[in-house]
Amino acid sequence: MRRAVFFDRDGVINELFYNPETNEFESPMDAKDLKLKTGALESLKKIQDLDFLLFLISNQPSFAKGKTSLENIQQVHEKLHGALVDFGIHFSEYYYCFHHPKGIVEGYSYDCACRKPGPFFLFKAADQYRLDMNNSWLVGDQDIDILCGQKAGVKTILIEEKHSASKRGSSCPDYVVKDIQEAVSFINTKMNSKT
Repeated sequence: MRRAVFFDRDGVINELFYNPETNEFESPMDAKDLKLKTGALESLKKIQDLDFLLFLISNQPSFAKGKTSLENIQQVHEKLHGALVDFGIHFSEYYYCFHHPKGIVEGYSYDCACRKPGPFFLFKAADQYRLDMNNSWLVGDQDIDILCGQKAGVKTILIEEKHSASKRGSSCPDYVVKDIQEAVSFINTKMNSKT
């Protein structure tokens, strides 16, 4: 069985995008808005080199809410994927939920099974890739990430991203760090302590 690290995307791998229309920091609405976090690529490469499988799990409700198009969301993903590939990083799967219970777009506006904090995608990955969930991790910046990981039985790391502070405070992660670099260093340290 393989170990894995599940990463949230926005606020963890890339910067949150300031949307002047909502006066909030949100997911990038367009490829030009995607900016990777300092050290994100190096950190992902390091955890990959530790023989973890990498997965991305991200709620992306902007289309359901009528804020942007599916094409724009796909272009954001393609830009991220290109940067990862260029750096020699391979994600086994990208899991995106495009739904929202309070959306306005027909076919995308309902309570789905795949939206975090539901663990649907983690269980799907566990089955498909025969993952050792007891020795796997989830790294995110919001309570919904931590709750998702806990429901799936993985260890959880909360990143204290300043722009998502209002979306956490009611979960109990296993560990709290300042950024993705510290998260990966922490996982590395925990692994070395077992050997």
